[in-house]
Amino acid sequence: MIYEPLRSTQFVVRELLLKADKQNISLVIGIPKENQKVEKRLAITPETTALLVESGYQVMIESDAGLAINYSDRYYSDSGANIVQTKAEVFQADIILKVSAPTFDEVSMMKPRSSVFSFLQLYLISSETLELMAEKRINALAYELIYDDSQISPFVTAISEIEGAYSISVASELLSSAHGGKGILLGGVPGISPTEVVIIGAGVAGAVAARAALALGATVKIFDNDINKLRKIQHELGRMVFTSTLQPNVLRNVFRSADVVIGAMQYVNKTHLYRISTDLIREMKKGSLIIDLRMSYGGCFETTMEACLPNHPQVFERFGILHFCELSISSRVARTASIALSNIFISMFSAMAESGGVGRFARFDRGFASGFYMFAGKMVNSYVANHFNWPVNDIGLFLPGL
Repeated sequence: MIYEPLRSTQFVVRELLLKADKQNISLVIGIPKENQKVEKRLAITPETTALLVESGYQVMIESDAGLAINYSDRYYSDSGANIVQTKAEVFQADIILKVSAPTFDEVSMMKPRSSVFSFLQLYLISSETLELMAEKRINALAYELIYDDSQISPFVTAISEIEGAYSISVASELLSSAHGGKGILLGGVPGISPTEVVIIGAGVAGAVAARAALALGATVKIFDNDINKLRKIQHELGRMVFTSTLQPNVLRNVFRSADVVIGAMQYVNKTHLYRISTDLIREMKKGSLIIDLRMSYGGCFETTMEACLPNHPQVFERFGILHFCELSISSRVARTASIALSNIFISMFSAMAESGGVGRFARFDRGFASGFYMFAGKMVNSYVANHFNWPVNDIGLFLPGL
């Protein structure tokens, strides 16, 4: 899904104003090397780098940043990027383009009034980091908070598609004897009862996972409290799937027979966080599997919340149930995920170049403006503010005038 700036009824007038006021600026985009032990994705590919340079941006990338997605420095250099040897150099850019959330040390290296774009990953951000952002008047944007014409995040959609599809591959792998599982085939063959897959969350990830599991011959049951999502997924997948709201008695009966449970609830900008209780998980069959796709938001299950802590194993066993709790499952297919992110950045940064910079683009595009949780050092997103118990401000008070 490609990001497009929001179109209003006054779109033509707005575009004329933008073109009349366009400035010849050359922003520097910095791409630091991620901590490749836990995050192998990179924000942009060499192909996107070339397009950004053509649009007038300068791109600065830390040496070896692309190795995890099988791109050497030469690919980025040939695309017009400036390869630098240290993080300190990269973090002097006007815009820092990351995948994982910024750390305190990274913000320390940023120059005042610059911008950092990344995924939100609330449980990896500290209050001290936010306080330093406020002191330096940093603009911090989270991809999950941006929305497009259809009022959804193109970044969430792209990554959820990958995570939903790959979660079934992970389930197939972990159920096999080779990886300590029960030694069962995910799906169904003649004469043998099909594997039962339960999905909590009927969003994009849940729908894609359900489709992949059905294709293998598994029995699929999907739960969500959003009736519209359940209706949509039933319409798309037909009567082959069982759908239900999150009714405790129904959940208990289903969990007792499930072979795989996938947590795919959406938590961003939600006031209520529904998590599956430990008591329910105790009743699952020994040797069954839980896959949590929402670890960066604290997890979908009470038994996976502890895996948010640093250095906790990503695969572990509780009550005889195998748990898979990787922070971002799409990092396992980092090249595919990076290309998906790059496809969105192309049009987003092109529109930003047309408008004359980060602040002016935010002024004209509400969907982009909604992506900021810090702007000019002020907290401007209620979801993040509530998590850290910070006061929240209206971003419109800090956007530059024409």
